[in-house]
Amino acid sequence: MRRIDRIFIHCTASYQETTTEASLRREFKAKGWKYPGYHYVVQANGHIIHLLDEIDVANGVKGYNAHSIHVAYVGGIDATHPNGIDNRTPEQKFALRELLAKLKSQYPEAKVLGHRDISPDLNHNGIVDPWERIKECPCFDALIEYKDFNM
Repeated sequence: MRRIDRIFIHCTASYQETTTEASLRREFKAKGWKYPGYHYVVQANGHIIHLLDEIDVANGVKGYNAHSIHVAYVGGIDATHPNGIDNRTPEQKFALRELLAKLKSQYPEAKVLGHRDISPDLNHNGIVDPWERIKECPCFDALIEYKDFNM
């Protein structure tokens, strides 16, 4: 088993209505990736797609994948917010929390954070300011929302 020290939260940066397991797999294959970018994906209705076994390394965050589990929700953009929006449904929020609780029970030392939270702190003030983010993903503040998992 791999040592897991991070559980990254992502958005698929796609429309909730059109994203399916097949479309996600096609996207990753088109990128030339051997493995998908996520282990789990939560659909708008709260259904969890298991894309990759946890023993395998996903392509979620370059430089951090060897010791990470990657979870995404379908969404993050819509027709009026193509640059990123937290459009998780109540079902997705519930399913994400349930999945994170399960993962934290398996990997109690793992820190839960958003993809954007590994951006560099360019001004060295101890936080990643919005202007320092490499990505907006997952389009909400995972450190605050899931702080109870990191205590």
